Formats: sequence, structure tokens, C-alpha cells
Amino acid sequence: MTLLRLVFETAVFESTLEGIMITDANGVIETVNPAFTRITGYRKSEAVGRNARILSSGKQAPEFYRHLWSSLRDNGFWQGELWNRCKNGTLFHEYLTITGIKDETGQYSHFAGIFTDITQRKIAEERLHFLANHDPLTGLPNRTLFMERLLLATQRAQRETRKIGLMFIDLDRFKYINDTMGHAAGDKLLTVIAERLKSSLRDSDTVARLGGDEFTVILESIADVQHVAKVAKKLVSKLNGIVKIEQQEVFVTASIGIAIYPEDGEAPETLLMNADTAMYRAKERGKNNFQFFTSDMNTSTMERMRLENSLHAALARGELLLHYQPKLKLADESLFGYEALIRWNHPQMGMVSPAQFIPIAEDSSLIVPIGDWVLHTACSQARIWLDQGRLPGRMAVNISHRQLKLSNLVESVHSALSQSGLPAECLELEITESMAMDTTQETLDTLVRLREMGVHLTIDDFGTGYSSLSYLRKLPIDGLKIDRSFVAGLEQEPGDAAITRAIISLANSLNLAVTAEGIEEPYQLSFLREQGCPFGQGYWYCRPMDVARLEDWLSTKSL
Repeated sequence: MTLLRLVFETAVFESTLEGIMITDANGVIETVNPAFTRITGYRKSEAVGRNARILSSGKQAPEFYRHLWSSLRDNGFWQGELWNRCKNGTLFHEYLTITGIKDETGQYSHFAGIFTDITQRKIAEERLHFLANHDPLTGLPNRTLFMERLLLATQRAQRETRKIGLMFIDLDRFKYINDTMGHAAGDKLLTVIAERLKSSLRDSDTVARLGGDEFTVILESIADVQHVAKVAKKLVSKLNGIVKIEQQEVFVTASIGIAIYPEDGEAPETLLMNADTAMYRAKERGKNNFQFFTSDMNTSTMERMRLENSLHAALARGELLLHYQPKLKLADESLFGYEALIRWNHPQMGMVSPAQFIPIAEDSSLIVPIGDWVLHTACSQARIWLDQGRLPGRMAVNISHRQLKLSNLVESVHSALSQSGLPAECLELEITESMAMDTTQETLDTLVRLREMGVHLTIDDFGTGYSSLSYLRKLPIDGLKIDRSFVAGLEQEPGDAAITRAIISLANSLNLAVTAEGIEEPYQLSFLREQGCPFGQGYWYCRPMDVARLEDWLSTKSL
């Protein structure tokens, strides 16, 4: 029976999948099984006689081993996980059970260690833990991990009486990229943005992706609010620019909202909400900037929601209308055409500024039906004035980014022209410079088709700070409009005068018609005439007016 048991135990020792190592009381190896060799790479002859420390990985602190040996001496037993090292230097994670063997005197003479290689299991567990706490696309912390870190950061700040800066970052016009170039291109852009954010911040700062194109940054141990502003300015600049995706150039900007702990909230949820609110204020102020949270913003957010709800019904209720601002030839101040500008006459609030409701419409699907209504209404009015001899040139209509990217713009323009009977050469479509910079092949094809119809295309707000002018060679455009900010500074700012002079020269060299907007002073008119600017509009001549008042004004003009 004893022999049979010995044979059985030997067979188990030799065939088990678990590694087995028998040491003396000092940890010197006396024997190992084949599984030990398979896992560690050490042959029996290489291991026997050497201390078990040959497997040490160096990843456990000395305190770990002191605790292990204390447990063995006191209890004759230890069990747990640790990292060890194979003969070839490779690390492996093992689950180890050590049991003491006593001699006839009751002292521990030997220790038997039985271990299992759990490396792959640990890798899988760590991967699952990573996925549960990180964004799989960018590798950044996700909302769950972000909120945990924000909570810990606020707790540390409270103990140390420090401030925290929380940034909420949202890409401008990201949805258009996704919709026009596809989600793969959108994902590529998000990875680029994530890398730009990480490279611009300290290792101690937390950068997270909450979802979509929303990123957050936790700035701990900030010296003062000015430090946060400096970082925000750096990020706005870093995120501003051209990103090449799938052989196409995409112009990117971002809006950033900032909340400060504890002034803007002590609870993580409150801080995040207020930073989000400040981000929307940055959007309202033209995008591509940052804003600090202020208490009045919550009131503004509620007002925005109220406006958005009302705007959904404004078109159906006939609350939207067009005002028209004449465009004149600067040489003789004769009428050339008009720009159609949308207005909203709210039944309770009165006239709502376009600066208030246009961004709301653009952030929703409302801008497409509203833009289509503007096109049809402006073309119909232009036809009336054409028949009356009051349209010697063109009617200009502003086109939104969403109209250009998402709607069937060519068909919409064709419908407006057909229904009104307005010749295509009497219609001018204005797109912003940022839209021109962000033109994909699909939208370029749309612009080409519009130009082939006979419609004129003009870049609005030209000169507002974008670095590349290469798009001027690509786009089928007819003209440029000098942004009113440069016209306003002609007399006081030499730089604005130089930029305006350069734009006019550039337009002339490219055979593009140039229009100056925002003319309000005699000096501005004189300067523009001297530089050879052919067209202009502004309060110096006429404010935007409804049809009735404009026709009264026209009656005083010699056409």
C-alpha cells in the first residue's frame, strides 16, 4: 500500500500542470517537477541547490517578502499572487500556495510551493478593467474614471485648500465631419485631437473623453485662475488648424468652458455641469475660444432652451421675416444689389437678434428648413425688384455650414430659382471662410454645380485669421467680402488697414469681386475707394430694412 501510494504521489508530482518546488527551511530548492521547468524555463539540474530567489522579478517590495516569510514561520502557510521571472527574463504572474512541512521535532524543515501561471488571465482582467474605465478609441479615461478622478481631486483640494480648474472641450462642427466624411474619418480626427491634448498638458493633469467630441481636462494644484486661462489659450491654439484625414484637409477649432473649484461648485457633478454651460457660452461667442463660468450663465442656458423650443414653431407661425441691406458700387454709390438677412419677430420677446437664434438653429436640424425658406423668399423678392428695375445686380443669401454639408443644396437652389423665375446670375450665395477651409470633395462638387448653374459664390467674413489661402485656388468662387472688423479699424488700427489693402489687392489679382461690409464712417469709404474696392454696404448708406421701408428708401435713390 505504501509503495502504491508512493507511485501515485510520484505520478501526480510528475504529471500535474501546476509547478511544484520543494525547498529547505532556508528557501534552497531541493526538487522541482516538470511543470516547474515548463513554466520557468529552469531545468531541474539548474534549479536544485539554488535559492528560490532566482525567480524574483523585482516587482515586489522587500516588505512583501518579509510578510511572506513571517506568515510561513508563524503559520506554515502563505497564499497569494506575485510576479516572478523566467530563466529568459520574461515575467509571469502566478498564483502561489506555500505549505510548511514539519520534521519529527515539530520544526519546519521544508516548504512546498505549488503555483499556477495566471499571466494570460491577469492580462485579460487588466484589459477588461481598462475597457471599463477608458475610451477604446483614444485610450483616454472615460466618463466613469473621469468622475472618480474628479471626486478624488476635489477631496485633495479640500484638504489642502487648493483650487482645481475643470475644462469642458467640444469640437466645433464635428457632426458635419462625421456626416459628410463618415465615422471612420471622425474617429481618426478624435484620435488626433486626443494626442494634441495629451501632448499639451502635464502628466499630472487628467484628459478624458466623455463621449462623441466632448473632452474634459482636470488641472490640479493650479497657482491661480490666470494659470488656467494660459492653459486654455494654449489648447485653443493647439486645436486650431488643419488635420489631414484620408487625403482631405479638415479645418478644426474647439470651444472650451472652464469651471473653478470651489467657487463654481464643490460637487463633481456641479463642476462638470457649469463647465459645460461655459462651453456653450464659448460657442455662442463665435466658437474657437474659451469662457469661464459665471453665475448668470445658468440663466442664459435656460433662455437658450426656451428660444430653441420657440424656434421650432417660428417658421410655421410666420414669425420669421427677411430684412434686406443694399449693396452699392462705391465709385458712384449706385445700387448694385441686396443681402437678405433673416429676422425673428417673437410674439412675446419682440425682435430676437440673429446672433441669438442662428447658432441655435445651426446646432439643430432647424437651419436646413429655415435656410430653404430664406432662399425661396429672397429669390421671390429679388424677382419682384428685377421686374421693377430695382435689381441691377444680385441678391445675396447666406448659406449655413449644415446646408452646404447635409442638405440637397443644388436642388433647393434650383427649386427657388424655378419657382420665383429669378435668373441664376441674379443670385449670390455667401459661405463663410471657415466653411471654405473645410470643404470636402463632395461639397466642392456641390459648389461647382452651383457655379455651373450661373449662381455667383462669395466668401463672407474673409480675413478673419485662417492661415491657409490655398483654398482660393480650389474653389469656384467669384468674390470676397472683407470682414467688418477690419473696416471698423481702418482709421485707428494700421494693421487692419494693411490687411484690408492686401485683401483688395489679392482679390484684384485673382479677378475676384470684393465687397467691404460694415461701412459706417466717411474715412472708411474714402480709404476703400482709394484702394479700388468696387462694392460696399453698411450703415453709412442704409441699415437692413423690411421690404416696405426699403422700398421707401429706394424711391429716394436714382437707379
